[in-house]
Amino acid sequence: MELLNCTSPAMILEHTASVLGCSILDQKLALHLDEHDALQHLREHFLVPKVKDLPCIDFSCVDEKEECVYLVGNSLGLQPKNVKTYINEELDKWHKMGVHGHFEGSRPWALGDECIVDLMAKVVGAKVEEVALMNALTVNLHLLLLSFYKPTSSRHKILIEAKAFPSDHYAVESQIQLRGQDPQKSMLLMRPREGEETLRMEDIISTIEKEGDSIAVILFSGVQYYTGQLFDMPAITKAGHKKGCFVGFDLAHAVGNAELYLHDWEVDFACWCTYKYMNSGAGSLAGAFIHEKHANTVQPVLIGWWGHEMKTRFLMDNKLQLSPGINGYRISNPSILLVCALQASLEIFNQTSMKALRKKSVLLTGYLECLIKQCYTKDKSDPQKPYVKIITPSNVAERGCQLSLAFSVPIKTVYKELEKRGVACDMREPNVLRIAPVPLYNSFSDVYRFINILGSVLTASQNEQA
Repeated sequence: MELLNCTSPAMILEHTASVLGCSILDQKLALHLDEHDALQHLREHFLVPKVKDLPCIDFSCVDEKEECVYLVGNSLGLQPKNVKTYINEELDKWHKMGVHGHFEGSRPWALGDECIVDLMAKVVGAKVEEVALMNALTVNLHLLLLSFYKPTSSRHKILIEAKAFPSDHYAVESQIQLRGQDPQKSMLLMRPREGEETLRMEDIISTIEKEGDSIAVILFSGVQYYTGQLFDMPAITKAGHKKGCFVGFDLAHAVGNAELYLHDWEVDFACWCTYKYMNSGAGSLAGAFIHEKHANTVQPVLIGWWGHEMKTRFLMDNKLQLSPGINGYRISNPSILLVCALQASLEIFNQTSMKALRKKSVLLTGYLECLIKQCYTKDKSDPQKPYVKIITPSNVAERGCQLSLAFSVPIKTVYKELEKRGVACDMREPNVLRIAPVPLYNSFSDVYRFINILGSVLTASQNEQA
């Protein structure tokens, strides 16, 4: 994975503040960074919720006319403005054309997903024929594991993070049971060292080298949902292949967040949702990838008519002509309304590049990190002062835009007080707030506002605790 610029975000921020003649804590720095942000115009393509429309607001603490501080794109991305327009176009087509809408218009329903798959492939660094838009993430994970997980008496394990997202854990557990294996023996759980929050790459590689002969599939997340750790996907893939394992990734928190080169990395398979950093709406159309090297050797176990070659699909002769690669895994036609939402977002991504977004993201999240460390680090001289601990890796090559924060005061109180003041973020048990400044629409001023609001939140939380 290409390392980012050797100059750290902290150094860039300190230098910029020095040139401006201000402190790194000064709002002047945030305004300057926004003014010189080459991607700032992209925010105009999104609808940002107003403070007055959010639940749990304490109107004595906020200006209800302001936009909220939306730092939760890791859970649900903002709505692109064109979503409603595109959906209304298809509703209008349905009204006026009825069944003819399947093959008419700029977005024919029978080909809707294929109209935008090239844009999706660009985001994940894949060839168009290696990507399909279908189903939901866990459905796609099941379909892929049915093909790639073929346990034998000697090679039957699946290597996965011990704290993988629950749906991935359940999917792997059930796939192992489906094949008559015992999850206690076949589910190899990768844990951090005692006293540490994140996994060390050397431990992951060491485990693969040690256990690889018994591992059938390695399944990791691209970015760990709880800690925000960005894994070295090409290194994991290379190590797995060296031991004869298939390697796949859940990219739910990586797609639209980190630079991905699935084809070049020779990842065997991957799947992702599109409602987080891809901004397509809750429960929207998911994506899946199979490398072209498997196009004619790995086939789907479960088949539906959308996996049949398009040129003969509607002959209805019940003689399957299976599309090669991932397209053979498509079972049913996707909802055109879900296609509309994803199209609106992908068109915004197409105005820039993942490289440009990542460059901004490193500085934006670096700014958040610097301000937290400056303002809310544990103060040994004042043990009563509330503090914040960042559990996400400080190395920018090992994280996306999310920082996971632990607090010295009760997490639920902090979350409640942030909500009252118009900050949208999310809490994950047992003790973490996930804060994700998304480079596509978040600004440096959003981060500045959050840090200032957090001060009053910690004071209120401490008072409540007392």
